[in-house]
Amino acid sequence: MLAKTYAEYQAEGRSPEILFWVGCAGSFDARAQKVTRAICEILNHVGVEFAILGQDERCTGDPARRAGNEFLFQMTAAMNIETLNMYGVQKIVAACPHCFNILKNEYPALGGHYEVIHHTQLLNDLIQEGRLKIKEGGSFKGQRITYHDSCYLGRANNEYEAPRALLEALDIDLVEMKRSKKNGLCCGAGGAQMWKEDEPGDKRINIERVEEVLTTNPTGVAANCPFCITMLQDGLKAKERNEDIPVFDLSEMILTNLK
Repeated sequence: MLAKTYAEYQAEGRSPEILFWVGCAGSFDARAQKVTRAICEILNHVGVEFAILGQDERCTGDPARRAGNEFLFQMTAAMNIETLNMYGVQKIVAACPHCFNILKNEYPALGGHYEVIHHTQLLNDLIQEGRLKIKEGGSFKGQRITYHDSCYLGRANNEYEAPRALLEALDIDLVEMKRSKKNGLCCGAGGAQMWKEDEPGDKRINIERVEEVLTTNPTGVAANCPFCITMLQDGLKAKERNEDIPVFDLSEMILTNLK
């Protein structure tokens, strides 16, 4: 078993170190499920006691709020906050920057006060603490990898260093795109765009972003968000480059190089 639920911990009279907020993508999307498993395997490997909510976890309500359905967001958030407070959750790690942002910055206004971190921040903290060790000369050493900053981790929360510190630990050759960090370009899925039809225009945003990826001549692309991964993969497929340029979540890259 990769993860126990908070309810199982409580039945044992114990509390975990951290709650892993899996998110809708990490629960139901086949590609994002691989990231969920990677994070669980890393946390188990280093001995971090963590739990998931399982059936008690609902959507954070982020897509509803971004799409303008404030009533649905507040109703969903209120139910989540009730569950989190019932279990006495204090620290949350999220693999999705959308979940991370809304839990961290928007739930407090509704009574949900928690320490919330993104999985790249947690993995970097574990490396700094010496709990997580990476192989020297691992499978990514020297590879030309470009990194895509997700909007909600980057511009919305000003976190640019933790993901790059993980790439540095992997000894990759990081090739930055022209638009990166504060000037990074959205993948095209944010603001609930993932669930609506294209608007009139000359080019999809993910195609624009993938054209920037290709200018770096990379052997792979690193990302930190399930929506970004989907959009980048779709863009590379449209350019017929998806076979030779894989898109990785940073947790997957770390998992394959654990010491």
